[in-house]
Amino acid sequence: MNLGAFSISLSVKDLKVSRTFYENLGFSKFAGGEEMNYLIMKNGNALVGLFQGMFEGNILTFNPGWDENAQPVQNFDDVRVIQKSVKSKGIKLESEADESGQGPASFVVKDPDGNMVLIDQHV
Repeated sequence: MNLGAFSISLSVKDLKVSRTFYENLGFSKFAGGEEMNYLIMKNGNALVGLFQGMFEGNILTFNPGWDENAQPVQNFDDVRVIQKSVKSKGIKLESEADESGQGPASFVVKDPDGNMVLIDQHV
């Protein structure tokens, strides 16, 4: 099972302060904007999403169908195929993708320690 590009989505208190912190670690703005209350920061293949006031806690995010530059990849496991595999292993879903749909969709699971894992397909 290939989950796609990986990033961590951080719930931040002050987007400007967090942006400066990650820029000082060598990250630069890749996507988003302060007016939208989120920034995607990139350093090489590493992606960190900074989100102010959008959700609580931090989320591990995987994007089937994308590489680390948000570019579509040719061959990938569709989010619905991944979801069926996860469900078949007895993992409880917090939210589900419509299995009869196509294209963009997502689902969420929690790991054994309560960390949220988002499988978020944009293509």
